[in-house]
Amino acid sequence: SLGYLAAFLIKNGFQVKIINLSQKGGYSVRELVNLIKDFSPQLVGFSTYQRNILYVLGIARFIKEINRDIKIILGGPQITFMPSSALKDMPMIDYLCRSEGELVLLSVAKAIAEGSPFKDIKGVTYCINGEIVETEKIEGYENLDEYPSPHLMGIFDYSEVDEVIILTSRGCPFNCVFCYTPVASKHKVRFHSVERVLEEIKWVVKRGKNRLWFADPNFSYKRERVREILESILKEGLKVNIWLETRADLVDEDMIKLMKKAGVHTIALGLESASERILKIVRKKLSLEQLKKAISLAQKYEIEVELFSQYALPGETFEEALKTLEFVKSHGIKIEGNSNAQQMQLYFGTPVTKNYKKYGIKPFPE
Repeated sequence: SLGYLAAFLIKNGFQVKIINLSQKGGYSVRELVNLIKDFSPQLVGFSTYQRNILYVLGIARFIKEINRDIKIILGGPQITFMPSSALKDMPMIDYLCRSEGELVLLSVAKAIAEGSPFKDIKGVTYCINGEIVETEKIEGYENLDEYPSPHLMGIFDYSEVDEVIILTSRGCPFNCVFCYTPVASKHKVRFHSVERVLEEIKWVVKRGKNRLWFADPNFSYKRERVREILESILKEGLKVNIWLETRADLVDEDMIKLMKKAGVHTIALGLESASERILKIVRKKLSLEQLKKAISLAQKYEIEVELFSQYALPGETFEEALKTLEFVKSHGIKIEGNSNAQQMQLYFGTPVTKNYKKYGIKPFPE
């Protein structure tokens, strides 16, 4: 995602630096100070999630202490839906990104460059003189190829990674109540062309990386297009190992067979719960029989399966949560990584958060 943002801004004449500030280190306080002073950014953006927001706010405050004129924008899926009133408690933050990141950042960057950081900008919320201002939203490009490729522009240094992320589509049309992606994408899926996807794969392989992670929420949503991508990988003789995520009702035996030939080593599927009752509550619209069939087909062709599952879903009993774990184990799937059950979280933008009372959730007063 940061690569896409960088590529778009660079193409429009701005200088960009991507840095990875993790809690594992990578930058000392002194190195961060030197970086800010040497690169002298006018705008700093953070990928912000509910799990890292306090960490982000601490660093943002620190950057403002170095230079109070630096503008700071928060982006990411949960920020899209964060209440605007939150800005009043975050004086170190200048903007919240509310629309497609590439276009929003360009709008903000141009305003800053012209010396009017809060004039005629779109797709953001900002606070000025104690007043919250929400600006007009920006629609993202329908054809994703209009966004320049961070891979083909040489944005990334692959030397530090074993697996390269490739995005062939954005968005999800489904309605699962715990997920913000369908709401953020207005239940639409937009695509890169097969030609663009293949060009990126060839670029990555040429640079000695053959482990690919397709980050689409539903990789096989448009079946004919996916067949074309997989067949092109085979036709070009590209030796790759692929991890992908999709839904059990979006694959069949022919597709699984083709995936195996093209180099798919792991398919991640959404289980959520092994209780049909709970699946109805969370609007998964997928039966356990469909899931069993997809698991069986993948295993038949020696493709590893990961199952996303959650506990503490609305209305779920302890026995139903255990039943989900048993389902994973009984299908010979290792309970590790994505196949560990994760506690359902209340994320901004999800139907379950918006209507928490309807789902029997009682938040703590504090």
